[in-house]
Amino acid sequence: MLQVPFIRENKDLVIAGLAKRNIDAASMIQDVISFDEDRRRIQTELDSLLAESNTLSKEIGNLYKSGEAQKANLLKERTGQIKETTKALNESLNNKIEALTELLYKIPNVPNEIVSQGSTEDDNEEVYKEGNIPVLPENALPHWELAKKYDIIDFELGNKITGAGFPVYKGKGAKLQRALITYFLDKNTEAGYTEYQLPLLVNEASGFGTGQLPDKEGQMYHVTEDNLYLIPTAEVPGTNIFRDVLLNESDLPIGITGYTPCFRREAGSYGAHVRGLNRLHQFDKVEIIRVEHPDNSYKALDEMVEHVKGILKELKLPYRILRLCGGDTSFASALTYDFEVFSTAQNRWLEISSVSNFETFQANRLKLRFKNSDGKNELAHTLNGSSLALPRVLAGILENYQTKNGIVIPDVLQKYTGFSKID
Repeated sequence: MLQVPFIRENKDLVIAGLAKRNIDAASMIQDVISFDEDRRRIQTELDSLLAESNTLSKEIGNLYKSGEAQKANLLKERTGQIKETTKALNESLNNKIEALTELLYKIPNVPNEIVSQGSTEDDNEEVYKEGNIPVLPENALPHWELAKKYDIIDFELGNKITGAGFPVYKGKGAKLQRALITYFLDKNTEAGYTEYQLPLLVNEASGFGTGQLPDKEGQMYHVTEDNLYLIPTAEVPGTNIFRDVLLNESDLPIGITGYTPCFRREAGSYGAHVRGLNRLHQFDKVEIIRVEHPDNSYKALDEMVEHVKGILKELKLPYRILRLCGGDTSFASALTYDFEVFSTAQNRWLEISSVSNFETFQANRLKLRFKNSDGKNELAHTLNGSSLALPRVLAGILENYQTKNGIVIPDVLQKYTGFSKID
């Protein structure tokens, strides 16, 4: 959530920044400023009346003590009037605060200055590419056909048990999944991230804290009776560890990692681009999360990008990095880099990670602060990234490592799988 003082002092910058998201925010930003002016005016009037009431109370007490009851009673009439006025002002103040907060929740983060304007993923900027695209055997298969051929993922069984988008991993397919999870966690903990095992359901406050609510309410599975949400990513419970927390500057930086299943209700569509593992309602992901000093957050973002690059190099998968345009950047992010693996069998790029800096946007919602060197409370910066999302990494491995005689397991994973080939 944007801070009101920042909006007030940088009105034109905020409007121009949100224009990169193709949002005409001028009237919305003016409403924020107007609501805040009303709030401050009411608060000033209320404070003045309360101060007057306190002064009168002391005078009344002194008058009674000196036997001047008549004068005291006249002043009591004034305190009664103040009481009625302050009651009305409090109600008006609460209404203004509620309206202002509701409006602020609807305003996305301002993109970083290096983010370009754009509407769709076609406007994203490729900033890095690495790896050789393998030459596959004739009649190479997409991963959903390989999964059926080698009996490692059963999409039809998942559909029977639950519905489309809930695959069942079997035998070596299940072991490869587990190997990837363990490998990712090991890489993250070796890099200094502390491992957490996190809840898979979160309350409404947690959803608001990281910006999933109210923006992505339709994409989240909702347990209505308990008003809990199945997590769309480990970012939500992981970042909410720090909700309403005041850190010391010496506590920073903080890095955590965790594996969770993730759940997303996405609009259904058809075609090869959503077949198999390309788009799921339930999938596994390992996440990295950082809480940083504002002065260090963009250096930390670069470090996270390098970390994910290192994993993909070890997996020997061809990949590229995109800097997302304003229209494709998530609601809460100021700057996002997407990683995509090239699927040779599908002849297309598959997104496998997003690494983002949210600056103070989430921290303001979370009330996540640290005490700086001047002894003042300051909002921290939060960052997160997939390290990595499993379905499309697995799809890339199955497709790019296929041979005429089976699917070769990347060298770095063989100590985790216990086998070198799926055949």
